[in-house]
Amino acid sequence: MSHIEIYINGDFFPKAEAKISVYDHGLLYGDGVFEGMRSYSGHVFRLREHLIRLYESARAIMLNIPMELDELSAAVNATLKRNGLLDAYIRLVVTRGAGSLGLDPARTANPQVIIIADHIQLYPPELYEQGLELVTASTIRNHPAALNPRIKSLNYLNNIMAKIEGKLAGCNEALMLNQRGEVAECTADNIFIVKRGALLTPPADAGILEGITRKAIMDLAHEAGIAVREMVLTRHDIFVADECFLTGSAVEVIPVIKLDSRPIGDGNVGQITKKLSELFHCLVRTS
Repeated sequence: MSHIEIYINGDFFPKAEAKISVYDHGLLYGDGVFEGMRSYSGHVFRLREHLIRLYESARAIMLNIPMELDELSAAVNATLKRNGLLDAYIRLVVTRGAGSLGLDPARTANPQVIIIADHIQLYPPELYEQGLELVTASTIRNHPAALNPRIKSLNYLNNIMAKIEGKLAGCNEALMLNQRGEVAECTADNIFIVKRGALLTPPADAGILEGITRKAIMDLAHEAGIAVREMVLTRHDIFVADECFLTGSAVEVIPVIKLDSRPIGDGNVGQITKKLSELFHCLVRTS
């Protein structure tokens, strides 16, 4: 759909006219939080969980969202309806608001609540059938003592730098390690491997964002009788894995067949990956 309207603080604006101040600290300093969500058949998948995480991120950076959670939930659904969208990607952004130059948040006023509902396609469809290739980025995840990775903030520069490394290496995605050299996640997605029939993924203290889709996949695996373990992983574990895949709201579930030019398993999309992907797509269409 070409005619998209954006929600900003209770009003809707045509895409070309949706604006905030150039003095907004979200623009000047990356001072704000966001969520990326998916809707299926007009229903936002796990909306409440996304909003709870948004409010926790805001609280962690002492940013007051000027709406109650239920009110914001209604605004998300209203934005979808306004744009006539059923299957869509929703970007919900809360900035610190406009102020004067300088880092001090006390200089700002009127946090901006922005909701964008549109279509998204991160990767061509054939990669969901054939699998992605990853490269390990030299850019590591933010140190948790500097910025807790559980805060989904507007400051995504270290992920962007890792993404650039991936693109320069001819890969669509890059693996990011933490400050200890352990596997954390990719630039925008959580990572899973399959080893001897068990599903393995890095734990929260590896420096990951605990994804909503990640949790859904873990729940589906449990229900399907697949053992699930959160454990420290290294690149070695991925090199010797039987299967690998990524999860995220935008990407959903996408297989990985190579890391640093080395085939994972037999270099093809694995059966457990296929099964969990199918279960996830059934879940989002029925929940």
